[in-house]
Amino acid sequence: MTLTKAAIVEQVYATHENLTKAQATEAVEAILRLSKDALINGSDLMLSGFGKFNIRNKNPRRGRNPKTGADLTLEARRVVTFKPSGKLRERVNAS
Repeated sequence: MTLTKAAIVEQVYATHENLTKAQATEAVEAILRLSKDALINGSDLMLSGFGKFNIRNKNPRRGRNPKTGADLTLEARRVVTFKPSGKLRERVNAS
């Protein structure tokens, strides 16, 4: 089962009686917006008890088209990596 943004909004709404559904949606959107902005700007994003998101620069490299076998050069790019916290790793492995 995939956890969606809509499901997160529902959980926030259900567990916080003083929030309207619109406020719960805005809260989730605000957290995601702050997270995306931090990563886009090249900052790391660390959520205690959950993990750390990093931006990594990948250099250009040689590749191959698997269909034709033709050589090509893959451009440099930035990728997001995730390293789970020790607590999260333990809980995932315990289940």
